Amino acid sequence: MQFKNKIVLVTGGSSGLGLAIAREMAEQGAHLIITGRQHDQLDEAVASLGSPTVAIAADVSCVSDLARLFSEVESLHGRIDVLVANAGMGEIASLGAITEASFERIFNTNVKGVTFTVQGALPLMAKGSSIVIIGSTASINPGSGLSVYGATKAALRALVRSWILDIKGSGVRINLLSPGPVNTESLKNMLSENAEQVIQSLSEKSTIGRIGEPQEIGRAVAFLASDAASYINGVELFADGGASQV
Repeated sequence: MQFKNKIVLVTGGSSGLGLAIAREMAEQGAHLIITGRQHDQLDEAVASLGSPTVAIAADVSCVSDLARLFSEVESLHGRIDVLVANAGMGEIASLGAITEASFERIFNTNVKGVTFTVQGALPLMAKGSSIVIIGSTASINPGSGLSVYGATKAALRALVRSWILDIKGSGVRINLLSPGPVNTESLKNMLSENAEQVIQSLSEKSTIGRIGEPQEIGRAVAFLASDAASYINGVELFADGGASQV
């Protein structure tokens, strides 16, 4: 699990879970490229990582942004050794209150964005490279109000199953890391005024008795991305304290 001199691209790497993943990679010697939509967050992330890090503003739901991103990466490094397709979003809306705009936002980021991120990165990836896509336990247990979000994460599982066949023999691995609830600001913001109560309920569902911490997800991603997992391909690894297993 060492990434010395590896070129690692983390989408949505300027805050929250993405930043924790980027920090884990940086601590293991990676040359980082992070993306995000907000310039100020990207600047703060670069300052905090303390590693050779390049920030490129990009919206993964915009194919032209992704084309520009990969053109810049190719000019800078000529390759990608590890891609972490982390950029994603969620909104709570129960059946009857789902809007077309919300549906499109979530699918465009979580499914379209991941699809064209992976497709755009592949030409820069050689044998031994690795892709880790960030899913969610919502793919199998979305809970009330998270049907659309959960559907996007279930779609990622189906995509990975097909993609490993599409690129069979390339030597590039694709795996899915699906966290349970993680202690991030984005989770608290999504839960709004009910955050404390819901987090307590989620903690009780975990066989470990708490929700996850961002750095724990970062380590799990690093494992799947590393040569330590060289014979692991096409899996969905749940990192949720055992909640999805009982």
